[in-house]
Amino acid sequence: MDFKHIEAFVWVAEVESFRIAAEKLHTTQPAISQRIAALESALSVRLFERSARGIKLTEKGQELLSHARRIIDMRTEMLTAAQQASPVRGLFRLGVAETLVHTWLPELLERLHTRHPALVVELQVDTSHVLHAQMLAHQIDLAMLVGTSQDPREHRLHLWDYSLAWVASPSLRLHGRTVAIEELASYPIITYPPASVPHQAVKRILQDAGIKEPRLHGSASLSTIVHLARHGMGPCVIAPAVIAEELEQGKLRILRTDGTPLPDIGFHACWLDTPDSHTALTVARMAQEIAHQAGARKRQ
Repeated sequence: MDFKHIEAFVWVAEVESFRIAAEKLHTTQPAISQRIAALESALSVRLFERSARGIKLTEKGQELLSHARRIIDMRTEMLTAAQQASPVRGLFRLGVAETLVHTWLPELLERLHTRHPALVVELQVDTSHVLHAQMLAHQIDLAMLVGTSQDPREHRLHLWDYSLAWVASPSLRLHGRTVAIEELASYPIITYPPASVPHQAVKRILQDAGIKEPRLHGSASLSTIVHLARHGMGPCVIAPAVIAEELEQGKLRILRTDGTPLPDIGFHACWLDTPDSHTALTVARMAQEIAHQAGARKRQ
């Protein structure tokens, strides 16, 4: 079968005329007739009934027309894809931890739109634990989260490490001096959710200081953590990069403590190896570049 035979078949079926089909395909009516005859011979079926009234599809011709149209559509899609400057296109499901929403995610989305306008990003914001599960279940194409994994199915790219700090409202009068962990523990402590690295680290620090049953209020919403801390409910543990505006305006203050230093939280881009993983790698590398640029700006 020649593709021109299939194209002629679709056009004749659409316009119900060999002559008009010939005009549409910039050829002659005998050439169209030859193409239809060749296709009928190749398929060993009769596609059209010819009569004095004109032509119409046979029952088998009607059945095969939908297949022929799909072939035409696939050819068009292939030609379009070949002409695209970038193979990065279509729907891309991106999962991100909220810390990145408050730092450099807007810059990433803007650069993706500029460089890959045919890529449609569907954003999912959740905890790292949930994002990792969604990635493994193929519910998202790329997860940008905290933590590492030994799963051999996963590909990972380190993005950036963010420091954590004890932070409180100035109304609590904890800033400007070294605060004992025991004094911090007299308040409810607000931080990330229980399954998170920061929550577990804070819990260990408090227990090491002899606080057997620390009051930890974990939340998956950073805006909730910031809101409660600003209103003086208690100190919080959060990445200062998230609250740059609040720190600059004096609405929150970083505290000095005498306890074990808080760990950094390392963010990674994580994806599975699939036929579409080229896009995930492209987005991950762009995220890494932007994260490093944002980190460099903070150091200046």
